Amino acid sequence: MSASKAKGTAAETAVVRYLQAHGWPHAERRQLAGAYDMGDILIDHAIVIEVKATKAITLAEFQAETERERINANAAIGLTVIKKRGTTNPADWYALTRLDQAAWLLRAAGYGESL
Repeated sequence: MSASKAKGTAAETAVVRYLQAHGWPHAERRQLAGAYDMGDILIDHAIVIEVKATKAITLAEFQAETERERINANAAIGLTVIKKRGTTNPADWYALTRLDQAAWLLRAAGYGESL
């Protein structure tokens, strides 16, 4: 396994363990599927996560990949989790999503007015 692949696997595993310890006991890493990839992590049928552990942060590229994988997974929400350099605790990492999906999450949590 390449060093880059090992770093990605470690980051994905850390995110899964964090989620499992914080209310998503069934969170799991997904198998690679090439052009039909459905995200790195499945929280439930509605939410997939793409994990990035790279030096260069390219938000538009990350978000485009996450959106493709969200569509492939037929999920409502796609999150990109970006490892913060110099940290090992996923609670300190960044989570990125589109505004429409963030608004959906906030409404589902009881914020805002019903549409």
